[in-house]
Amino acid sequence: MSLFVSRRAVLGAGLALPFVRTARAQQTLEWVAGSVGGGWYTMAAGLSSLIAEENPDLRIRVVPGGGLANSTRVNNNQSPLGWGIDTFTAAAAKGEDPYSARHENLRSLGTGYSPTEHNLVRAVGQGPEDMRGILTQRGLRIACPQRSSTDEMTLQRILRFLGTSPDQIRANGGRYLNGSYADIAAAYADGQVDYLYAALAKPAAILTEIGQGRRASRLVGFPDDVRKHLIDSFAYAEGTLPAATYPTLQDRDLMVTTMDSVILVHASVSDEAAYRITRTLIRNRGQRLVSIHASMGAWDPRTSWRYAGVPLHPGAARAFREAGVMPAA
Repeated sequence: MSLFVSRRAVLGAGLALPFVRTARAQQTLEWVAGSVGGGWYTMAAGLSSLIAEENPDLRIRVVPGGGLANSTRVNNNQSPLGWGIDTFTAAAAKGEDPYSARHENLRSLGTGYSPTEHNLVRAVGQGPEDMRGILTQRGLRIACPQRSSTDEMTLQRILRFLGTSPDQIRANGGRYLNGSYADIAAAYADGQVDYLYAALAKPAAILTEIGQGRRASRLVGFPDDVRKHLIDSFAYAEGTLPAATYPTLQDRDLMVTTMDSVILVHASVSDEAAYRITRTLIRNRGQRLVSIHASMGAWDPRTSWRYAGVPLHPGAARAFREAGVMPAA
């Protein structure tokens, strides 16, 4: 009798394995990224393919999003995976401006995945050449991404610091245009606006296209006081955009405001899924990540796990420890 039971148990386990594999093959996570055509969307799409390549039973579906809204979307588990910006994610966790409630369900898979520069582009011959003069001039015509983006939120913070606002721009006969990256690039190329503001990891496709277009354009550096205000008031960072980044848009290094990207996950994402995603990223650091987007070449697992804006997911912690870059608990 016991032999019969054992054989049945073994047979049953063997028959169950295909069903286990089938169930795991159907596991899908939604990754909320950025606007279609932007760096975040491109990176998420590339990473989802890489993750599926090494983990055939784990599928990731990429959907458009925005830096401000992504933290809330992940916190509410509408998308269990998403891109976030370091400074805004920390504010979301604490329920600080621009968020009205603490986001307690956010976890991370680390940061440093894509240092992001803020960029202001001007059309040559259209008016002032410095940021303060540009943003405070009457009749300013400027385009920036959607209201749900960290780009637009940052631009509004700069405008307030300089004593103006989108409403003031419109009241002074100007234009303040919001849209997708593709839309605002097209509006700039067509002459509907004379300036474009966007936070994008280098090399940004739309900036490269502007540099190759027929409209002579230049990038504008960020003044010391603007950078300091953003650092002191909102925990941004600063960096240098090397002259060779966009040769047709700059002839020297430019000081700019910067942010960095965090991979966010909802607290309910399984330890195993978070572990395998993070393990895949660690295994492929360097040239493979660069092939997805050049900005990801800066990612360093030795420092990635140290981000303190939200707790590190336990599954990610396991992957970092196995890689020998994070101390044992």
